[in-house]
Amino acid sequence: MGVDKSAQHSALKYVSLVTLTVQNSAVALSMRYARTRSGDMFIASTAVVMAEFVKLLASLFLVYKQEGSIQHWFMALHTQVWQQKMDTLKVCVPSFIYLIQNNLLYVSASNLDAATYQVTYQMKILTTAMFAVLILRKQLRGTQWLALLLLTAGVALVQLSASDGKSGAAEENQNRLLGCAAAIAACCCSGFAGIYFEKILKGSEVSVWVRNVQLSFLSLPLGVATAMVSDGSEIIEKGFLFAYDGFVWYLVVLNAVGGLLVAMVVKYADNILKGFATSLAIVISTVASVFFFGFVLTFQFLVGTALVMASIFLYSHEPSKPTTNPMMKVM
Repeated sequence: MGVDKSAQHSALKYVSLVTLTVQNSAVALSMRYARTRSGDMFIASTAVVMAEFVKLLASLFLVYKQEGSIQHWFMALHTQVWQQKMDTLKVCVPSFIYLIQNNLLYVSASNLDAATYQVTYQMKILTTAMFAVLILRKQLRGTQWLALLLLTAGVALVQLSASDGKSGAAEENQNRLLGCAAAIAACCCSGFAGIYFEKILKGSEVSVWVRNVQLSFLSLPLGVATAMVSDGSEIIEKGFLFAYDGFVWYLVVLNAVGGLLVAMVVKYADNILKGFATSLAIVISTVASVFFFGFVLTFQFLVGTALVMASIFLYSHEPSKPTTNPMMKVM
């Protein structure tokens, strides 16, 4: 039984990592295409709300599969979500921050090409490390701090290559400074919310799927409120689902799946393998953007991307522990 459980755990780990790699690449390309294609533009804030709704439905189904029956499903939700109100309210903090992050990512994707957007967003590793030190009191090795410096330099090179007008086919209405600022702000949101959520997960026995239900229950009203404040007049005039077609629904589901995949990676994999998945996603989205968006791979961009990828591997590298010679002990 132990061997079967270990094999299942290993299979879920690699399946979740491979799927996360594909999902990260697809999001970068799909968000860029959805916000720059011809035709009526959907309202971005409503897409964030719908993604949270889809994630809630998926999480409720996963809790049902976990519990095995409607009765146990209802009792689990009633006990862990409704009766433990203070515990549920703890999730309000990352829930609100994730909501802001998703909206910032739409702004960033609308003003940056797919490759620059994807590489710049890797600064979330830097912000995650900073918040891990501040909140979780994590100790970082010298090589990890070096990796963070390499990451900063790599992202800077990518931004410089994008600003010279030769790194891709830019749209006239794009604001690269706004896109960069939105991506950095999203990185800060991602770092803080991720570490806070990790602290909550490791501090209780509540399942990851129940935590996702709590996140979605709190994110939905916040998302609707944010949408009405930022785009209320447009929503009232055009409708909540204005310009939604098959591709927009695909994008909504893709973002919802991303939230679930992150939970799976946290549960079944580790940060080292997640770094590999993130690095591979950068390569995939960069190569794909050459064919789909006319992105030109300049030398400066390639160097910046290489530094970002190298920093991810270096930050995740665990130095081997020195082995003691038994003969030395005898002597």
